[in-house]
Amino acid sequence: MIGPVDSREVPRYAGPATFARLPRLDQVARADVAVVGVPFDTGVSYRPGARFAPSAVRQASRLLRPYHPGLDVSPFERLQVVDAGDIAVNPFHIGEAIETIDQAATDLQADGTRLVTIGGDHTIALPLLRAVSRIHGPVALLHFDAHLDTWDTYFGEPYTHGTPFRRAVEDGILDTEAISHVGTRGPLYGKKDLEDDRRLGFGIVTSSDVMRRGVDETVDALRQRIGSRPLYVSIDIDVLDPAHAPGTGTPEAGGMTSRELLEIVRGLRGLNLVGADVVEVAPAYDHADITSVAASHLAYDLVSLLALKEEK
Repeated sequence: MIGPVDSREVPRYAGPATFARLPRLDQVARADVAVVGVPFDTGVSYRPGARFAPSAVRQASRLLRPYHPGLDVSPFERLQVVDAGDIAVNPFHIGEAIETIDQAATDLQADGTRLVTIGGDHTIALPLLRAVSRIHGPVALLHFDAHLDTWDTYFGEPYTHGTPFRRAVEDGILDTEAISHVGTRGPLYGKKDLEDDRRLGFGIVTSSDVMRRGVDETVDALRQRIGSRPLYVSIDIDVLDPAHAPGTGTPEAGGMTSRELLEIVRGLRGLNLVGADVVEVAPAYDHADITSVAASHLAYDLVSLLALKEEK
């Protein structure tokens, strides 16, 4: 097992900028978990810039350490975790980009490697779900986001960062008995947005619900809905309040704190997690790396959850 560079021997600001200072995929014989970037933001509807997130999140991840006290696990000792680099996609053709991501994710998972992906905008969730569903069948989904992302089209286009989960339901790759949004808030185009979302099968836990119910009650409800199904987790960083994640393309006031989000994610311990992504970090709008730091910790927690699966 090859772990991260020891920051007590090599300064954090020195050496290759892989995620958490982990080895590259080409430096190991086989990987259990691969952290992979998708620098793509052609699907955004407002502020671009998420194409620069993978490198920014890797840079912020230099401060991560190998033992996770909140989950009582040393994920890099239990699993071979690597940085698989970035999937190079066409920035001028969304359809081709989706196909490229799908194929690359399929290839990376061919030997049983599980992926934690750093976007990129939320368009990338669709091909990632397509790839993981070929292995596990329709999957449960926890979608952390300020927005529903189940709209039909933008400007007549069916593939954008606001449409991936409608397309996923239409594709039959989600288990519609166990799909939920968490942290939604803000204005919609109309009440029909919520009606359409319910028709697709989504449950909604709003940001206000989290505030009123608390983390523990929220986690209990989500776990009951998911059960033992294979679970994919998709985290749009704008689920956090702009105070905790200013560097994102479509910020909405009234969001969750980074502490709330991390605790909910940690509450998924023991579930059948099969893949995850963290998307929509836009470094150009960030301040003091606040957003990139939050994203790096979320990715670390997701890797740690995958490591804890090995307890079974």
